[in-house]
Amino acid sequence: MMFNSLFDQVDSIIVRDPAARNRLEVITCYPGLHAVWIHRASHGLWNLGFKWIARLLSMASRWITGIEIHPGAKIGRRVFLDHGLGIVIGETAEIGDDCTIYQGVTLGGTSLYKGVKRHPTLGKDVVISAGAKVLGGFTVGDGARVGSNAVVLKEIPAGATAVGIPARILHPDLPQASTPDSKAKEYFSAYGVTPNVDDPVSMALKGLIDATLEQEAKIAALEKALAKLSNTPTSDTSESSDTKRDLGALKEWLKE
Repeated sequence: MMFNSLFDQVDSIIVRDPAARNRLEVITCYPGLHAVWIHRASHGLWNLGFKWIARLLSMASRWITGIEIHPGAKIGRRVFLDHGLGIVIGETAEIGDDCTIYQGVTLGGTSLYKGVKRHPTLGKDVVISAGAKVLGGFTVGDGARVGSNAVVLKEIPAGATAVGIPARILHPDLPQASTPDSKAKEYFSAYGVTPNVDDPVSMALKGLIDATLEQEAKIAALEKALAKLSNTPTSDTSESSDTKRDLGALKEWLKE
């Protein structure tokens, strides 16, 4: 059972990392894997009440791997700390199965009270990109992605992508598959990058531009109809044309 679990985790890394060539390379050369293994031991000691020894072991792991994981943190199966350098995982953090966390990530707390949930809970299949900070005792839903250098201060729904400072939600219904099988590579989003997802701010601006252009067309049609009924020449439409041209250029810029 122990070796099955070991190879299960190693194989999941090979699926998610194109640089991984074989099991031997992953077992000997991946500090993220070593950090998780050492954490398993320190977490067991922590639960048995050997707090100081557990902290000492986690400190040794930090010196060896460059990854700091508090022994009280809970880490699920097949968790991959890719590159891993600079990752900090707090005491009450919980990480679900098949999560991927890149270098420089902090799963931190915003509360100074002892005995409370201070650090985030990650669901299954979550991707936290390089440099992201997830701060607080909230939940990041299954299959969510957090973009590079994002600062997440509130809950993220399942399947969503969050980017920016503070992080905002881009898309709530991404395909959820990062299990170690052949379909994982098709849907896995390295560094939390998701193609064909528009920024909601840009989408809102484009919607306003479309509404303005539609109103301009209706106003021009009404002016023509009134001019025809009253047998008076239509007003100069040069200003309206300039407005349409400017709005069209802005819309094209937002598309880019």
